[in-house]
Amino acid sequence: MSTDSLSLAKMQEVIDTLLGPDGCPWDRKQTPLSLCDYIIEEAFELVSAIRAGDHAETAEELGDVLFLLLFETTLAARAGQFDLGEVVAANAAKMIRRHPHVFGDTVVADQEELLRNWERIKRTEKADAAEDGAQPGAYDSLPKGLPPLLKAYRIHSKAARLGFTWATDQDARAQYDAEWREYETACAHGDQEQMEEEFGDALFTLIELGRRQGIKANAALDRANLKFLARFERMEALARERGLDLPDMPMPDKDRLWAEAKADLKAQAEAKTGG
Repeated sequence: MSTDSLSLAKMQEVIDTLLGPDGCPWDRKQTPLSLCDYIIEEAFELVSAIRAGDHAETAEELGDVLFLLLFETTLAARAGQFDLGEVVAANAAKMIRRHPHVFGDTVVADQEELLRNWERIKRTEKADAAEDGAQPGAYDSLPKGLPPLLKAYRIHSKAARLGFTWATDQDARAQYDAEWREYETACAHGDQEQMEEEFGDALFTLIELGRRQGIKANAALDRANLKFLARFERMEALARERGLDLPDMPMPDKDRLWAEAKADLKAQAEAKTGG
C-alpha cells in the first residue's frame, strides 16, 4: 500500500473512531448539512494560505478540507447513499469523458475549442441524466451560493464558451465605458437605486474585461485587499513608533505616512527577492 493510501486509511480510521460509540459527541451529531458551513470556511482558509504563499499553512488547511470531505463521504456511506470508491471512480470517469483530447482521438486547435468541447460534453451529460428528457439550461450547473465576483466571472466564462460575448476587446471596453457613463448619469440625478444598478452593470462588464486578459476579478480584488491591509498595518506601526495618534493626524500627514509605508514594504519585498 502506498504512503498516500496509508495516510488516507489513517484519516478514515480517525473519523470512524470519532463517530463510534465511544467517540466524540459533537462529531456524532453532525450531518451532511451541518458540515456544509465548515467545508466553506475551511476552503476559504485554504485559499488564503495558498495566496499568501504559506506552504506549512497550506498543508494544514488541505488536511482540514480533506478531513471534512472524507467525513461527508463517510456519513453518506453509512446512510447507504454512496461511498468513497464510488465518488472517486465516478469523478475519474467524468474527467476521462471530458478530456477526449487526452484520453481519446479528439484533436483541438486551441484552448477555445477545448473549452467549447468541454461545454458540449457537459450539456450531453446533463441531458442524458435528465429523467424527463428536458434539455438543461446553460447555467443550470452554476452554484447559487458562489460569491458575486466569482459568479460574474463564471457567467462571462461560460457565455464566451457559448460564443455569446463581445467580438473584440475593444468592443468590450466600449461597453464598459458606456456602462460607466450611465452610472455617472444616475449619480448626477441622485437616484440611489439607479446608481446601484448602473454600478453593478459597470462592475459586471469590468470583470469581463479582466477575464479577457486572464485576470480573475475575485483573486485580483483579494490581492488588492491584502496589499491595502499590509500598508495600513505598516502605517499604524510607524505611527506607534513615533507616538502619533493615526486617526487624529491631518490628512496630508496620513498621506506622507502611507507613502512611507508603501516604500518600506516595497523595500522589504525587494530584499526578499534580491531585486
